[in-house]
Amino acid sequence: MHSLILHPDCSAGPITSVSAEISPTPGGCTARFTLQGDISRIKIPEQADGIREDYLWKTTCFEIFWQPVSGNYYRELNLSPSSKWACYDFDDFRLNSRDAPADGVEIGCTHDHRELELEAEIRSELPLPAHVALNAIIEDTDGNIQFWAIAFEDGKPEFHSRVCRAIVLETVS
Repeated sequence: MHSLILHPDCSAGPITSVSAEISPTPGGCTARFTLQGDISRIKIPEQADGIREDYLWKTTCFEIFWQPVSGNYYRELNLSPSSKWACYDFDDFRLNSRDAPADGVEIGCTHDHRELELEAEIRSELPLPAHVALNAIIEDTDGNIQFWAIAFEDGKPEFHSRVCRAIVLETVS
């Protein structure tokens, strides 16, 4: 499990810790994100069909950025507690965004008043070795947004930064 840090420009809120883990699989990867805190004070999108949808990052959402070690190309995956998802490819830093191929994304989310856990199985081509980022966007019930990542570059929160891709995955276990 990797502990994510709150961006220094974000105010403390109802979530006190975020952790995440990822494992490559022969057909993609599995990931798990866990929030600790006052879950009743965050916006959790309502359960829906697990379809592809844009703009999931506008509220509580989890993200994976996957960049093969040899190149500038990277893939962004957005995972909503609602079961909706998105998958985009970029040629370089925010360059030429387009829908990326994905054979399927299955998301399960459970929560109580102190913990939320999202698990995802992603079936998409994800080349190894790779630099990977695990991020969380948390919106509280007052509309405040918190940004969580393994690492941040200086300045505003920027999940597309290479600095955020601090995990190196070598092989399928």
